[in-house]
Amino acid sequence: MIVVFGISSAMMIAAPSVAWVIAAQGLAGASAAIIVPSLVALIAENYHGDQQATAIGSLGSARAISGVSAFFIGGALGTLVGWRPVFGVTLALAVVVFLLSFRLRGDEGDPEVSIDAVGALFIGCAIVSLTLGFNNLNGWGVLRASGSAPFDILGVSPAPVLVLIGVVLVQAFLAWTRHREATGKPTLVSLSVVGSSQERAAVVAMFVVVSLEAALNFSVPLYIQIVQGRTPFATSVAMMPFNLTVFVTALLVVRLYKRFTPRQIGVTGFILTTAALAWLSFVVTNNWQTVPTILGLVVFGIGQGALVTLVFNVLVTASPKELAGDVGSVRGTTQNLASAVGTAVAGALLVSLLTLSLGRALVERDYVPEEIAEHTSLQDPNFIPNDQLRASLEETGASTEQVEDFVALNTDARLRALQLGLLILSGVSALAILPATRLPDYTPAEIPDPSPASGE
Repeated sequence: MIVVFGISSAMMIAAPSVAWVIAAQGLAGASAAIIVPSLVALIAENYHGDQQATAIGSLGSARAISGVSAFFIGGALGTLVGWRPVFGVTLALAVVVFLLSFRLRGDEGDPEVSIDAVGALFIGCAIVSLTLGFNNLNGWGVLRASGSAPFDILGVSPAPVLVLIGVVLVQAFLAWTRHREATGKPTLVSLSVVGSSQERAAVVAMFVVVSLEAALNFSVPLYIQIVQGRTPFATSVAMMPFNLTVFVTALLVVRLYKRFTPRQIGVTGFILTTAALAWLSFVVTNNWQTVPTILGLVVFGIGQGALVTLVFNVLVTASPKELAGDVGSVRGTTQNLASAVGTAVAGALLVSLLTLSLGRALVERDYVPEEIAEHTSLQDPNFIPNDQLRASLEETGASTEQVEDFVALNTDARLRALQLGLLILSGVSALAILPATRLPDYTPAEIPDPSPASGE
């Protein structure tokens, strides 16, 4: 799979068209989906006790440090050179990882194990449908089909329809897997890895925290690059406090496992993310490098880093090592789907809030010229740079003073949309405290022997 990932990077470097880019990204996603369960299985096979917790923490923090590297290296190269050299870096990393992989000690495969093709088809189509649906909620329309939608179903956007189809396919996959388990046939994933309420709570907690991370990672670049018109490198600098905090916390939180239970750490983590998002909603301005804003990003990073490592560790320690690959699959699927949902929901939420804020502002400020109000009919509002907005408004024949007045109005509306969006995300984080109270309430020394049949 490392070789496949390297091929995808080479395709990105040489991509002559968008179709090549899409194909390359598909290969990269497929290789990542297979690599993650393999890494979890290797950790379960080679590490135990404190070493296993540390290894899981390292794997959890790898996501954070990759985010730091992607923003910093990608931002610098994207600003100074272009986007293609970025994939030259990923190709070089793939070669290095491929050479180092020969030093790993792996478990021998079981030739008698067969693939559940029907289950793979169900869950594969479900993930594709859900990802396409959520990723295009903003562009195709949350309910009513927009002009950019490829088609509509009696005027309804295809995005929510795809989400509904995805949910149905997930239910079909679960029903099919239970049928296979009842008849003693091999399944794609053992449902016992989420058989207890504690394990299900860990999956829900992981989904929520990764969604919140994706929403924040979407909102910050949106404002810095699109609204403020700054470079990708500036974005990487603004995100550095958050990503570094997640990385350090994910590594260090394992030291708390002997003193605090997963339930205590989980509840505290969500309290921190809730407080941080609420704080940001009040102190954030169009300048992301103020001390209060950085403080909010750091506090959110502490909660997020602790939670991602914690819930992953709960899943791994609750299952026998022969199901480590299944745990990795559940983790990878949950995180990938949560990232898509978090990004899509953040985009749709901010645009909806911008629509409401602009509509209210136009009603309250009735001296805005009619030609500007008609030109910005709010049928398809979006976040655009001020320079682009000015150029668009100048076509209406409005005076310079009128244009600048509306640009200022739009700037205020965008900031209010961001603040309200962060406050809503804070509420989502607060709701996640409830499933966190269902996490295990014992320290590692009290962990019972995992069993495939464990459950409540």
